[in-house]
Amino acid sequence: MTIRIVLVGTTHPGNIGAVARAMKNMGLSDLALVNPKYFPHEEATARASGATDILDNARVVTSLAEALTDCVYVAGASARARTIGWPTMGPRDCAERMMLEMKKGQVAAVFGPEKSGLNNDDLDRCHTLLTIPANPDFSSLNLAMAVQVFTYELRVASALNGGPGFASEAPPATGEEMEHFYAHLEQVFEDVKFLDPDNPRYLMRRMRRLFIRARPDVNEVNILRGFLTAIERTRESG
Repeated sequence: MTIRIVLVGTTHPGNIGAVARAMKNMGLSDLALVNPKYFPHEEATARASGATDILDNARVVTSLAEALTDCVYVAGASARARTIGWPTMGPRDCAERMMLEMKKGQVAAVFGPEKSGLNNDDLDRCHTLLTIPANPDFSSLNLAMAVQVFTYELRVASALNGGPGFASEAPPATGEEMEHFYAHLEQVFEDVKFLDPDNPRYLMRRMRRLFIRARPDVNEVNILRGFLTAIERTRESG
């Protein structure tokens, strides 16, 4: 397994190249780009400064969900405060956690657009919020700088002898499996009139936070979806 760096909506191609260079400096190679404004681009190649192999192998996708399909643990980088609290980690703790989670499956760190950062829908797919401490009067980091800080911590953490993760009889559910579950859950909520159609995202965001904390494995997600299916069958037969 690897640690994937995911860039969402990057507008400046030079930043993509600089991120590739930062990754190669620290021994990472798995780069995914979600709807980059300009890529491939000569400025990305120039700023990569010898890390063009990472650009050549970068995967370009049209949605964050696609970039995270096989991931069991995701950290989303953001400096903005949120109305609904996310579990939050600094780069050192987050890097150490990723080393442990990588034993269970694919992990990823997600970085948003340069001006706006990740939105709440993006963070719905993340298990933790990654924040980099900085001067509160000048806290905005360049995208490549933020990636460099975090990948350095990953490099340091990779040298540590972390203990085994939580023992489970089944692997953690992947991002794709959880998205199918959330869609199924939302549909049942609508069917039983539990979800407010005027504000569905508020409830579902809360539910995502609940299950992200719970970290269900594949068997547990299958049980939950079996329960939802049983509710649907009962309603149909009634």
